[in-house]
Amino acid sequence: MNDSIKLLPDHVANQIAAGEVVQRPASVVKELLENAIDAESTSMTLIVKDSGKTLIQVIDDGKGMTTTDARMAFERHATSKISSAEDLFDLHTKGFRGEALASIAAVSHVELKTKRAEEETGTKILIEGSEVKAQNPCVSPSGTSIGVKNLFYNIPARRNFLKSDQVEQRHIIDEFQRVALAHPDVAFKLIHNGNELFQLPKNNARQRIVGIMGKKINENLVPLQEETDLIKISGFVTKPSYAKRSRGEQFFFVNNRFIKNSYLHHAIIQAFEGLLKPKTHPSYFIYLDIDPKSIDINIHPTKTEIKFEDEYGIYAILRSAVKHSLGQFNVSPVLDFDRDKSLDTDYRTEKSNAKLPKVEVDRNFNPFQDQPKSRKATSQFQHQNQYSTWETLYSGLTEDIENSEDFQFESKIQPDQLFDDTEHQQHTFQLMRKYIVSSSSSGLILVNQHRAHERILYEQFLSQITQEAGHSQQLMFPLSLELSSDEVDLLESLSESLELTGFMFDFSKSEDGVVNINGIPSMLIESQIYEVIDELIADFKAGIPDSGFDRNNRLSMIMAKNMAIANGKSLKTEEQQDIINALFSCKEPSVSPTNQPVFVHMDENAIDKIFRT
Repeated sequence: MNDSIKLLPDHVANQIAAGEVVQRPASVVKELLENAIDAESTSMTLIVKDSGKTLIQVIDDGKGMTTTDARMAFERHATSKISSAEDLFDLHTKGFRGEALASIAAVSHVELKTKRAEEETGTKILIEGSEVKAQNPCVSPSGTSIGVKNLFYNIPARRNFLKSDQVEQRHIIDEFQRVALAHPDVAFKLIHNGNELFQLPKNNARQRIVGIMGKKINENLVPLQEETDLIKISGFVTKPSYAKRSRGEQFFFVNNRFIKNSYLHHAIIQAFEGLLKPKTHPSYFIYLDIDPKSIDINIHPTKTEIKFEDEYGIYAILRSAVKHSLGQFNVSPVLDFDRDKSLDTDYRTEKSNAKLPKVEVDRNFNPFQDQPKSRKATSQFQHQNQYSTWETLYSGLTEDIENSEDFQFESKIQPDQLFDDTEHQQHTFQLMRKYIVSSSSSGLILVNQHRAHERILYEQFLSQITQEAGHSQQLMFPLSLELSSDEVDLLESLSESLELTGFMFDFSKSEDGVVNINGIPSMLIESQIYEVIDELIADFKAGIPDSGFDRNNRLSMIMAKNMAIANGKSLKTEEQQDIINALFSCKEPSVSPTNQPVFVHMDENAIDKIFRT
């Protein structure tokens, strides 16, 4: 009987391992950047083409590798970071499993050039699908340059599962920002399809955050500093007024390694309790320094999850530190509306002597004597008297009209004659500032005012984008938006569709992430602009749909959601009737753009059932 268990070939084992380590181009970016950090690089450049599908290249000025090390780096479980099992509990480097380069080489074409500073020549290695094609000496600057081409060329099914270029680019930028934020003492550069997206010189943590997120965040950063025997906390949180609708700008770093931890995130939210607007999230950049022996980072292949030995203690310290910083820098506003400013004492008159008031009396005034009328009163009387005989202006006109045979009077129409049946007149009223109750020929209609207005605006915007351009309200003074470089690129890619809704952007004069808005939709007020743009950027950061209709549909939904009247707003009778009339003129009045019910109809039988005993 033949044995059924066999040892897998190395190239097959590497492809299986690649499924855990290399999920998308951003995974390759993360591994290569972290290897460059471990090589003690002070400057590195990331070059990407076609969102990583064609090329991912990282060039650093680190220590470099010898010829033997360069060849061994692509073997499975080969690493210079650890030598025994005990080292797993005292890690100070990024990579330690020895699977990254082997997994990457199994699903791509890899070209490696490396040279140590003390050596005259470097080493060049070419690998295709785990198979070494060539290894030769080469001329190379000190450091390492590794290029990954044609990712997943030998696994077409995995390549087909990749998202659009915009989505993959967004993930690459996210990984780049995480590594750059964790190491502000290292210079970074990101080039995508020949365009330089980021140029980050060596700096401190605050300036690195400003360089990535934009200048607007600088004035909203609140420093955070706390040191205990358990943990050292540093970094920044943002003021509550800077809170956004997305959770994109939230970063935890443990020993300069980016992590995700919902439990620690909850500590931040608890510290901001009572300071945030509904449905908004604070931004934070928090660095935790802790003894490596009290954490376990080997619980997830991507090493983005960490197990803490004393998680409850860290939670309490973090929440207290954030609360202390918010209070120390007077973030929450203190306003006293009961104080009367007229009672305030001017500091210039604080020590001056009091002056007696002067009273002037007209001693010649006689109340029993007739006083002459002032010119003002006389002229006013004459002005009123001038129009006292206004009827004389039309004398004889009535007789001429009555004698004219060609002149015809238009008969007066009473308002109640506009309807053939008075039962069809609409009568509306607002219930709990949330619903509009309207009568119908067969019963009652209960309408959710926010969803109804959302449906109305959605169809209007979709019609404007797909059929005809909407009206734009030109601004006398352009508004400026301070955005990060990737947010500017995202907004520019949506500008064509946004201009059809009435937005007018000026990207030609944008410098340092500042974009000018020259026009807005006629239905939008200036106070809503920043909120709408923020929501658009937050939603499309996850990816811009390839289909034009999907993009326009999503854009219309976001704008309608943010511009629709909110529940809780009091509406006049005319406004209620306008919403009812516009709603039932829509193509799909029964559901909102997110497929939620807009109104409920109760006929006579349903109403009678309520009162039956």
